[in-house]
Amino acid sequence: MSPAISRLGLIVHPDRPRARELAAIVTNWWTERGVAVVVDATEGGPDPKLAAEGLDVIISLGGDGTMLRSVALAAPRNIPVLGVNLGNLGYLTTVEPEELGEACELLRSGDFLLDRRMLLEITLERAGGARESFLAMNEVVVEKTSDGHTIFLGVTIGKDQFLTYAADGIMVATPTGSTAYNLSLRGPIVSPRLRALVMTPIAPHMLFDRTLVIEPELAIRLEVLRDRETVVIIDGERVAHLTPGDAIIVRESPFEASMVKFGERGFYEILHQKFGLLDR
Repeated sequence: MSPAISRLGLIVHPDRPRARELAAIVTNWWTERGVAVVVDATEGGPDPKLAAEGLDVIISLGGDGTMLRSVALAAPRNIPVLGVNLGNLGYLTTVEPEELGEACELLRSGDFLLDRRMLLEITLERAGGARESFLAMNEVVVEKTSDGHTIFLGVTIGKDQFLTYAADGIMVATPTGSTAYNLSLRGPIVSPRLRALVMTPIAPHMLFDRTLVIEPELAIRLEVLRDRETVVIIDGERVAHLTPGDAIIVRESPFEASMVKFGERGFYEILHQKFGLLDR
């Protein structure tokens, strides 16, 4: 039995009417049972102040993008997140809208499990010395702009200078993110129970074009080597432009995603369903 819920956060996709409708229903349901509800439908992502509200749990009403933003907010304070799928694939979310009533009952009674997932800690290191840190659940991408030329990235793994890549970019993903952008790059599917950094080049202009699956104890450093327009994208959000000498350092985060689930539904069962795999 989990501790009683007294304060609940709702993170709502601001542009989906169905999300707003469900938010009103869920708010009424919980407040009628004496639980304080804090609603955030901020455009561009939840307000960071929400995590300071002393929440016991967060319900994410949207798609995988809303779930990613919810987890980034909740993880540093170890707040569990329940994802409700109002998007297309909904690979990260746990329940469908029609299951939300039952999910709230189970959540209130403490009849749920927590699925803990590895996160990435990304440090943006400017050539002048300034630093900024981010969290990612799926991936970080360093790539050219849409109209840019091939970029050159110097890659260091741990203490070893590995290789200079000439490519459209490089992506570093978590096992969770291996079924997102990584999959479209023909990267491997990695069980989320594993801990690893999955580094995949994007359209490399070189013979070595393989994904590397790297132990999580090591950090990966990607440095911009030439004056080509380069951007950093974290979980689908563009966060910065890079210039020569700038770098990002990617390592396993000390924080984990804590995702609410009901029952022992296996990764391979989910994979089979979400990708519509058919048996011969």
